[in-house]
Amino acid sequence: MAAPGEEEDVMARYRSPLVSRYASAEMAYNFSERKKFGTWRRLWLYLAQAEKSLGLSITDEQIREMEANLDNIDFRMAAEEEKKLRHDVMAHVHTFAHCCPKAAAIIHLGATSCYVGDNTDLIVLRDGFNLLLPKLARVISRLADFAEKYADMPALGFTHYQPAQLTTVGKRCCLWIQDLCMDLQNLERARDDLRFRGVKGTTGTQASFLQLFEGDHSKVEELDRLVTAKAGFKRAYMVTGQTYSRKVDIGVLAVLASLGASVHKICTDIRLLANLKEIEEPFEKDQIGSSAMPYKRNPMRSERCCSLARHLMTLVMDPLQTAAVQWFERTLDDSANRRVCLAEAFLTADIILSTLQNVSEGLVVYPKVIERRIRQELPFMATENIIMAMVKAGGNRQDCHEKIRVLSQQAAAVVKQEGGDNDFIARVCADPYFSPIHKQLESLLDPSSFTGRAPQQVAKFLKEEVKPALIPYQSKMGGKIELAL
Repeated sequence: MAAPGEEEDVMARYRSPLVSRYASAEMAYNFSERKKFGTWRRLWLYLAQAEKSLGLSITDEQIREMEANLDNIDFRMAAEEEKKLRHDVMAHVHTFAHCCPKAAAIIHLGATSCYVGDNTDLIVLRDGFNLLLPKLARVISRLADFAEKYADMPALGFTHYQPAQLTTVGKRCCLWIQDLCMDLQNLERARDDLRFRGVKGTTGTQASFLQLFEGDHSKVEELDRLVTAKAGFKRAYMVTGQTYSRKVDIGVLAVLASLGASVHKICTDIRLLANLKEIEEPFEKDQIGSSAMPYKRNPMRSERCCSLARHLMTLVMDPLQTAAVQWFERTLDDSANRRVCLAEAFLTADIILSTLQNVSEGLVVYPKVIERRIRQELPFMATENIIMAMVKAGGNRQDCHEKIRVLSQQAAAVVKQEGGDNDFIARVCADPYFSPIHKQLESLLDPSSFTGRAPQQVAKFLKEEVKPALIPYQSKMGGKIELAL
């Protein structure tokens, strides 16, 4: 925030690229100063309303005055007050009181700084999850459409990044979707497990409120319940210190880190497939892949996802360390760290989901390249089928095995030593020994006969697991998304 009377040159200050370059306006607002301090005022209003309803001497006029000034925040005055007081909450208490002179005496009544600080954080975390979940659901939906479209298309599988048995393009995509469905469940659970800190006082004992209500424990409990409900939470933590347990932050960032791992894996697969020229992310008409090599089509969206996902995965270390060193009822060395890691985790998750949605909406498949790679590897995979066919035609299994061993090694030498194509089938066709099955070779080499139940697995998975998981988000599936930068 610029000092009073100064013009702020935003280009002369560092700005986090998470906000200035990538994040959605909604997520950037969720972690903004305006959202934060506006929420503080609403929490002061909820507290006053609840205290009034339970018999404290608070007037309707004071409540109306607070309601009328919830968003009337003088940020310059607040900055001046904080500079003087060295306390952000008290700076905003004074700033709120300045525009609510009649309510000044009852703002923050009985509360501690963490009443607004921690409760606002919990509201922001909840709202952050509510922004992420529909975006994650949209990514799953787009990938489900892709998987369904290519459920039957055979593709060479890889284990250890070495050629393996065939799968299908759609089945491989379902591996990505399954991970993201786990993330969807994890994010939902983390959001739903969040509770409100509520009205607990300076060390969590509610002593100040018990004094306000002259020892009436039932009214203190009801105050906690009323404010919790006004903030949109079903439950509050029953015990707290001055803060809610910082283990809560571990749970929040752990599920986001897990989402980062999923996205990193998916986008790494896409980058590898782009190198194989089998599948590519969208590439715009005027997009430049390299300043030096005009022919390049770099997978920059997937690379961005991997880059940011790597950052997201590391952020969970911050709350782990913070929770471990909270002394007794609290220590302030959590504050500055949490200002950074909580916001960055949600902003980063927001960015990678938006980018992955853009990728998943424009994936390009090259069937001829996929077919060619299958042709290069399938002949070796078909050797067992050829042996079985020869035995059925009256041949000897061991004799056939030796013939195939020799021919396959000759074909492998052509591929590896001469750089030629796999000519194993041509050698089988040229060998009179295999004449009894020459007419069967085409059917024996049909790629679809090597994909097992992959198409059926895709259909069953999408119907029974994916579509039900997306039902709560049907109204938010929206249109395509454009990449920010």
